[in-house]
Amino acid sequence: MNDKTRFGTLAVHAGAEPEPVTGAIMQPVFFTSTYVQPEPAKAKGYEYSRTGNPTRTALEKAIAQLEGGKHGLSFSSGMAAIDAVLRLLSAGDHVVAGDDLYGGTYRIATKVYRRFGLDFTFVNTADPAMVKRAIKKETQLVWIETPSNPLLRITDIAAVAKVAREHGALSAVDNTFATPFLQRPLELGADIVVHSVTKYLGGHSDVVGGAIVVNSEDLRARLAFLQNAVGGVPGPMDCFLVHRGLKTLHLRMEAHCRGAARVASFLSEHKKIKKVHFPGLPSHPGHDVAKRQMPRGFGGMVSFELAGSVEDGKKLCTRTKLFSLAESLGGVESLIEHPPTMTHGSIEPHVRRAAGLEDGLIRLSVGVEDPDDLVSDLEQALAGI
Repeated sequence: MNDKTRFGTLAVHAGAEPEPVTGAIMQPVFFTSTYVQPEPAKAKGYEYSRTGNPTRTALEKAIAQLEGGKHGLSFSSGMAAIDAVLRLLSAGDHVVAGDDLYGGTYRIATKVYRRFGLDFTFVNTADPAMVKRAIKKETQLVWIETPSNPLLRITDIAAVAKVAREHGALSAVDNTFATPFLQRPLELGADIVVHSVTKYLGGHSDVVGGAIVVNSEDLRARLAFLQNAVGGVPGPMDCFLVHRGLKTLHLRMEAHCRGAARVASFLSEHKKIKKVHFPGLPSHPGHDVAKRQMPRGFGGMVSFELAGSVEDGKKLCTRTKLFSLAESLGGVESLIEHPPTMTHGSIEPHVRRAAGLEDGLIRLSVGVEDPDDLVSDLEQALAGI
């Protein structure tokens, strides 16, 4: 494979080599905690599975290749990956982050790292000028989610990464919603890419994990030290499941994008819907930027606000048949949830509302079912409220 290898081919073959002893075409799952050494401190490449495991190495290579990056690191969850990035910083450092982001990211920033002396400013990163105004001389990191969770705001990665670079700060992009099939932040100037591989990369709602991809050898070394020192690493079976999921990422994302576009179009014309958030709609304020940096599609996430009450929204979440009421996203099955009381419940209500996350917001993770069946499901659910 080379730089011109198409994504579908890369997804199937990235990080995969036939096992040298038996020729097994699938990467073996190495269930071992330690490795025998022929001499003291003369290991055959692996010493202890917190530090490294061949199954994990294969996954890390695969995710790095899909992101167009040089170095990949795997973690036990998306939050463990985010934690590793924040551990690059020191007391007194400042972070500029989006004001519409995953509740767990906001929680670790405000409830954990503020106690250790990190300072955070939350702004709408869809406006690079706001990011620039928020930067201080202590700013060491700019944190981006695009599309954001749950309002699906679009940030111009190249523009914000340029602002960060001009001020000597790192830029990190949570690429979970887009995946490398739709968007490659490193190619747009970002320094760090983060994933919850629990979502689209694994793709089947059967594993929890995280990943980081970088180009810089210095960043790789610092993050690998933290990965080993802190120990938030995935087990070999988790790595195997995610690696298997990567092989169909391109096929699944095409189906997710088709379904989400159909659902968003239906919702945008429904009289009981006040507002639809989906970057594929021409009315979305970030549509033009999304077209440029997500050329293959706009993702599988849709959020919307009902014209009725908050209670109507909660009722809707319990009336769907194909959309299951559950947290998480990115699996082959469709999910529906109420962010203010579920995934974003850790954010204070006044902070949520100030960022535009209204109490009646509903978030959909559109799976790979037939889009017409999903629309019919939403239609019958809306008819009952």
